Amino acid sequence: MDVLRKIEEIEAEMAKTQKNKATSAHLGTLKAKLAKLRRELITPKSQGGSAKEESFEVAKTGDSRIGFVGFPSVGKSTLLTNLAGVYSEVAAYEFTTLTTVPGCIKYKGAKIQLLDLPGIIEGAKDGKGRGRQVIAVARTANLIFIVLDVLKPLGHKQIIEKELEGFGIRLNKTPPNIIFRKKDKGGINLQIMVPQSELDLDLVKTILLEYRISNADITLRCDATSDELIDVVEGNRTYVPCIYVLNKIDQISIEELDIICKIPHTVPISAHHKWNYDSLLEKMWDYLALVRIYTKPKGQLPDYESPVVLQNKKCTIEDFCDKIHRSILKDLKHALVWGTSVKHQPQRVGKDHVLHDEDVVQIVKRVK
Repeated sequence: MDVLRKIEEIEAEMAKTQKNKATSAHLGTLKAKLAKLRRELITPKSQGGSAKEESFEVAKTGDSRIGFVGFPSVGKSTLLTNLAGVYSEVAAYEFTTLTTVPGCIKYKGAKIQLLDLPGIIEGAKDGKGRGRQVIAVARTANLIFIVLDVLKPLGHKQIIEKELEGFGIRLNKTPPNIIFRKKDKGGINLQIMVPQSELDLDLVKTILLEYRISNADITLRCDATSDELIDVVEGNRTYVPCIYVLNKIDQISIEELDIICKIPHTVPISAHHKWNYDSLLEKMWDYLALVRIYTKPKGQLPDYESPVVLQNKKCTIEDFCDKIHRSILKDLKHALVWGTSVKHQPQRVGKDHVLHDEDVVQIVKRVK
């Protein structure tokens, strides 16, 4: 495949190029070329008459979605079976799971969809072992569980991170604070709000030249790298929280476990013995950052059994109304809110009010 050959050539050239001020422009150009080639892999051009690639995608259900990613035979299927009560074929040989197996758990009032994805191998981002379809589903998840064999966690961790990074997934990162806007004329206008250790006007122009962009406004509000600038220009990156699930802890000593637990974002478990599932579910809840809102009909007690579950970045009264039914907002007069998001109990608020977890809301409609 021509794209893969070009990627290999660029990666080889980057590997043998020393990193210093003199080579920064050359490396920036290579990184931009690499990102453009990777984009072709993420969204391959459709070929007339060719059969469509089989997808592993399944319909989204529930309030949030978690994808299980890992090498074959690390315990993903056992974990799904135990958490969700869904049977995902388990065996002592590799590649038991050949398609996406969905399950669902209810936790703290939220319905969370779990997806056991087929095991990925090194080179998955380049299409090996149906890896492209696997990672494409992982891009749609709100949280990724990278399931690792505790006997070889760091080696597998680095390979999987590289595969996901190559497919535009940024794990446990926030989007860089860079404002990028193309324009029709006026050249490249760079505003630097904080001191930069890597980027300057010449390097920014070199990177944008690779994209044939000669007119743009760029504001750097963080100490940004050339990779982060390329991510913003590409505009197709997915920022996903991730938990590293260290499985098979029944096979190591307490001393080894203490060392491994120092890896950030990890939870040690034994899927087979169902050890430490409570810690995994608690961390899952923290990383999903869901907001539960209880409804209160007029003159009645709040319904604490079936909360309306929102994402923490979309939890205004307007989002709350849309989640129940889109027609509610046009009849909204105001809302009464009890909870930590307001000073008074209750307090009258409008559609832009941001709700907190476990607030109680009563909708007041206009009188027609």
